[in-house]
Amino acid sequence: MSTAEDLKSMIREKYTVIATQSKDENATSCCGVGGCGDYTVFSEDYTATEGYVPEADLGLGCGLPLSSLRLRKGETVLDLGSGAGNDAFVARAAVGEEGHVIGVDFTEAMIEKARANAERMGYANVEFRHGDIEKLPVGPARVDVVTSNCVLNLVPDKEKAFSEIFRVLKPGGRFVISDVVLHGSLPEKIQTAAEMIAGCVSGALQRSQYLSIIYRSGFEQLQLVKERAIELPDEILLQYLNADELKQFRDSGAEVLSITVTGEKPAGSCGCGTGCC
Repeated sequence: MSTAEDLKSMIREKYTVIATQSKDENATSCCGVGGCGDYTVFSEDYTATEGYVPEADLGLGCGLPLSSLRLRKGETVLDLGSGAGNDAFVARAAVGEEGHVIGVDFTEAMIEKARANAERMGYANVEFRHGDIEKLPVGPARVDVVTSNCVLNLVPDKEKAFSEIFRVLKPGGRFVISDVVLHGSLPEKIQTAAEMIAGCVSGALQRSQYLSIIYRSGFEQLQLVKERAIELPDEILLQYLNADELKQFRDSGAEVLSITVTGEKPAGSCGCGTGCC
């Protein structure tokens, strides 16, 4: 069994490679990690979104999270797993020049690419910090909104991740997260395949378990605002399963789902986390 640090190292290695690829190259692989055939399995189209920067879009998301939450001028937004800066730049367009956007990613190559994109665009109110979502490089009660797009499924300790989101949000702050969850079980060969872990599938929790973690973290007003099934093509699955195993999986009714969830930190809560007051 791989340790959490082993998983992080593997994911960091694979996403370092992804950072050197274009969106078109990533679209011919399984969530960007290679070898899965000519499919854009997860990503949605950003091209009509205000603030979209094509060079920052590596096609790695599984939703359009910021389309489900109204940002206000002057707000501070934190983007977890910011990659090349795609969602951070969309957030910047919404909060305006008076707002501030922070992106956090633990892959240094992604941070370098995002910073280069921000510098090229002349965005002085967007910054990118190298750090771990389980221990965010952000102080308590500092941000108005937290967003993330197809990233938290990669974090080994999801309870710690949501605890950190709660900590850094101001009282009354909101989050909007798109992520991958499961309904039913994946075959063991899929669960243990490194490409499917880094490809946002094997690290996914059951939908009910995922939502329960958010609730236990102290958030209120939880809403599942969008859900869609992600069809993993046979050509992808047959790289890991034989024909009989594939049939068993299809017959089981198990699904990989993209969900977008919103919620709020209670206005009267303290800034440091649940149970700390």
